[in-house]
Amino acid sequence: MRIDINGTTLEVEDLGDGEPVLLLHGWPDSHEVWRHQVAALGDAGYRTIAPDLRGFGGSDKPGSVASYGMIQMVSDLIGLLDVLGAPRANVVGHDWGGAIGAVLAALSPERVATLTCVSVGHPAAFAAAGWAQREKSWYMLLFQFPGVAEHWLADNDFANLRAWSRHPDIESVIAHLRDPAALTASLGVYRAILPPESLIRPPTDLPRIQAPTMGIWTTDDLAITEEALTGTAAFVDAPWRYERINNIGHWPQLDAPDQVNTLLLNFLSTLPTPTPARS
Repeated sequence: MRIDINGTTLEVEDLGDGEPVLLLHGWPDSHEVWRHQVAALGDAGYRTIAPDLRGFGGSDKPGSVASYGMIQMVSDLIGLLDVLGAPRANVVGHDWGGAIGAVLAALSPERVATLTCVSVGHPAAFAAAGWAQREKSWYMLLFQFPGVAEHWLADNDFANLRAWSRHPDIESVIAHLRDPAALTASLGVYRAILPPESLIRPPTDLPRIQAPTMGIWTTDDLAITEEALTGTAAFVDAPWRYERINNIGHWPQLDAPDQVNTLLLNFLSTLPTPTPARS
């Protein structure tokens, strides 16, 4: 379905009637990246809410970089939960979705029952992860250059994106990005939230996360160091759980869906955090 949130229309898949689980994708994905988790969560009796974030998939793609700031992203999610009658949700985020989910949990603790960060967690943990993480983040600087980044990614039938990302769903991803406006929109989160000066300026202080939180990191992640994810624990005033999956790359929900599903269902089922169903 398509839902208008304060003038921005989001494409959303909303299935089931149990406790809500809000699934947040990252770059360069859409809600489709969660298809294996949607199936497993649905079979377990959960309601899944999986939006395409603004700038991605079937959602609106505003033209200005300022439209992709963290506050805009978080506001979209709060508005979406309001429209869908979900006062509180279990939040699961991957890549940018993990960072956005962590900020949502920090700023609106009453809306987040539990938080699961896959690959990426708290922005301050990422910022404090040191030179090893900065080495892996080389592409984030490249993405700051309008036109240059788009050509690097898209030339020769997206040859660089194919070779560098090793994305398990690369053909589906490229189908979404063939429109030049869609490719530029997808880079908006990097340009709005991680401009070059962010490497030397500490992130804005956030309230501490009050929700039970699980972090999942994979040993073959091309973009994120282990410290960038595990450092999230320092910003959580609630039970913290960490899980490491060996020999899997940046998209464990696609490359190791059974392991991710088992961890997620176990985490959700062992915490006394009932959330309201659809209202």
